Formats: sequence, structure tokens, C-alpha cells
Amino acid sequence: MTNIEKYNTAFIEVFGVAGEVLNESFSKENVEGWDSVHQLNIISILEEFFDIMFEPEEIMELTSYGKGIEILNRYDIDLRF
Repeated sequence: MTNIEKYNTAFIEVFGVAGEVLNESFSKENVEGWDSVHQLNIISILEEFFDIMFEPEEIMELTSYGKGIEILNRYDIDLRF
């Protein structure tokens, strides 16, 4: 599984959506039901998939699909298709 597939899987599992809906506009502001529990579930899955530990600031910052990519890039995780 590629890194982008792993990343998408986290969102698909947590929100029960199809991969086609995942884009820059998929965010806390636009997704009904995106709450702190969902956010922590995404964090947990991503930490497990990529063997990393997010800083508390990054956990608070991860409020969109695009922002998650930006944060993972800081860990040198390549999420290109």
C-alpha cells in the first residue's frame, strides 16, 4: 500500500466515506460529524500507519485532509499519488 493509500484509508475508515470525496475541501468546517473523537481517531491511525508520534500542536492543527498532508510532509512522508 502506498503512503497516499494509507493516508486515504485513515479518512475512509473514520468517516465511512468513499475515497473520491477526499480533497482539499474535506475539512472540519465542511464535514458533518467531524468532531474531536473523529480527529483523534485519524491521528491514532496515522501514527500507527506511519510509525510517528504527532506533537500536541499538530493534533490540534489537523482539521482538514489537506492540512494532514502538510503535517505528514514535515515528517518526510511522501504522499504523492
